[in-house]
Amino acid sequence: MNERIINAERIEQIINVFGSFDENIKRIEDTYHVKITNRGTELKVSGEEEAADRASRAIEGLLTLAAKGEVIDEQKVRYLIDLVSSGNEDKIGQMAKDVVCITAKGKPIKAKTLGQQRYMKAILKNTITIGVGPAGTGKTYLAVAAAVAAFREKTVNRIILTRPAVEAGERLGFLPGDLQNKVDPYLRPLYDALYDMLGAETYQKYLERGNIEVAPLAYMRGRTLDDSFIILDEAQNTTREQMKMFLTRLGFGSKIVITGDVTQIDLPADKTSGLKDAISLLDNIPDIAICRLTASDVVRHALVQKIIAAYESGEKKRLPAQKKVYRKK
Repeated sequence: MNERIINAERIEQIINVFGSFDENIKRIEDTYHVKITNRGTELKVSGEEEAADRASRAIEGLLTLAAKGEVIDEQKVRYLIDLVSSGNEDKIGQMAKDVVCITAKGKPIKAKTLGQQRYMKAILKNTITIGVGPAGTGKTYLAVAAAVAAFREKTVNRIILTRPAVEAGERLGFLPGDLQNKVDPYLRPLYDALYDMLGAETYQKYLERGNIEVAPLAYMRGRTLDDSFIILDEAQNTTREQMKMFLTRLGFGSKIVITGDVTQIDLPADKTSGLKDAISLLDNIPDIAICRLTASDVVRHALVQKIIAAYESGEKKRLPAQKKVYRKK
């Protein structure tokens, strides 16, 4: 049995790290099979040597975040445990850096993982950024946050959000209402992100002035978009022709962010995804960045990571079987 002693600067940091009903510390104890006790600002970790060492590094990382004013939640604990496992806990300080945007309710929006930080840096640095990754990695939400921040700083005059109107495996039929009512279900995730950042009243004001536009991809044809921050969401459901059309809308003083998940393509089997095509064609072109987010960047419920991992594993098992069938033919 080995022991490690960790000292915090203030008792408030200890309280933050422990979490409600000590849930954060219990997660570390369960992960590393150690016992953690505290007296004042001193923490003692008891367990097998390697386990106690890893648990101590995880706690020290959490204390670093707490000292910078970060609220320690379940997602941060999970992610820090992953960083410790990969030997990257020394990068934990980077998680508490720049605020991307402040929401209408005063909540700061920050990148929560190193992958998300690389994504945000790419958006700031490049004219076109392609963010590819599974559900829950914050691709769309962070892109909208970057767009709102650029709009508030007056580096762009408009925010344009678009996505292809493709059903996710089901037919919605003839929806009631005018054209806007018919396309609203496809665009709802974009509305939700904007409402969160701006508030409903401010969003409506900018919408009426033409500073904000949320529209299906088909509306982009024939336009040149200057001084705009343009986001194409669910880009895996664009065709090759649609993607080319969208990319060539780029005007002076504009930025484009394209987001998508190549594992969730809802196009007919005979159609090539415009996102896949763009990734292969545009790689290594200056001022175009391709950011690949992974399951470790998921910031939703812990089960989302496990679901993604299960589907990835199933896909890998199916591929060899498909190749064998093809060879027999």
